[in-house]
Amino acid sequence: MSAKIKDVAEWAGVSVATVSRVLGGGAVSIELRERVELAVAQLGYRPNLSARRLRSQHSKTVGLIVSDIRNPFFTAVSRAVEDVAYRAGMRVILCNADEDPDKEAMYLRLMQEERVSGVIFSPTGMTVRCFRADLYEFPVVMIDRDGPTGLTDAVVLDNRQAGKMLVEHLIGHGYRKIGGLFGKISTTGIERHAGYEAALAQHGLPSAVRFVAPSTEAAAAAVRAWLAEPDWPDALIVSNGLLLLGAVHALTEAGLSIPDDMALAGFDNDVWTGLVGHGLTVIEQPVYDIGVVAMEMLLARLENPSMAKRKVVLNGTLLPRASTNCRAGLAQTRAT
Repeated sequence: MSAKIKDVAEWAGVSVATVSRVLGGGAVSIELRERVELAVAQLGYRPNLSARRLRSQHSKTVGLIVSDIRNPFFTAVSRAVEDVAYRAGMRVILCNADEDPDKEAMYLRLMQEERVSGVIFSPTGMTVRCFRADLYEFPVVMIDRDGPTGLTDAVVLDNRQAGKMLVEHLIGHGYRKIGGLFGKISTTGIERHAGYEAALAQHGLPSAVRFVAPSTEAAAAAVRAWLAEPDWPDALIVSNGLLLLGAVHALTEAGLSIPDDMALAGFDNDVWTGLVGHGLTVIEQPVYDIGVVAMEMLLARLENPSMAKRKVVLNGTLLPRASTNCRAGLAQTRAT
């Protein structure tokens, strides 16, 4: 039979209230704390967390709902969130929604049931359009994708500016037929596409765009279809690391050279991007910083629930490499 909190109190010679205060991190003398902790260890006591949540309406747990855990972007963000949460004495429940609004809704319900303190969330565009923060008892910080200003706290990249930066980079290297491959589900792809279109229009150049599902396979299929047409772009911009990998697969399978047959640039400085040829030109996102800032914003919201909603916009860094005919060692460029 498992030990109960009253057993711990009797063993330590203290009240049940004192045991609860020690387990909850409350203020007690060093001598009392040591007695209670020794009793807990001797009796093998395990707190009833479910009952504690019901009493306190607070679980010291954070929900993290990411779009696709296979994407290294979200792996790095998750690590940062967990690091900050751990230092704050909080736990993290990680959920992978697979860019599926139904799974997102299911996990949000789970967070309600678990009585989490708050949620960090990278939603699909569909969920953003119908999201109502007032339906949830916990605060939400959106990452990577966000909705209208004031909906929730948010941490995002300046995606429009980053999209423009890639186009300007390619134009500066002499490319004029610049295609774009963008994810069709998230607001991130839409914003990067807007920057792409704005930069081309500024230079009087035509756009050629394909929107695909957010997977390596979908990107590879789209590029294969493009290559089957009589006239493909001289250069291609791709809106995230998974899609960029798909584009590389398709070009390699076709026996084409990067950048001689087609220049290639994209987002996310994943480890493999530096290994293709002499490297792929990418926008490096401050992925760890995004997770840190998001978790710090959530902690601040828990301390002051009535404070105004905030949106933090971070900048990416352009890493010019051989895939766009850049010489090795070319200086990095910071988005502003």
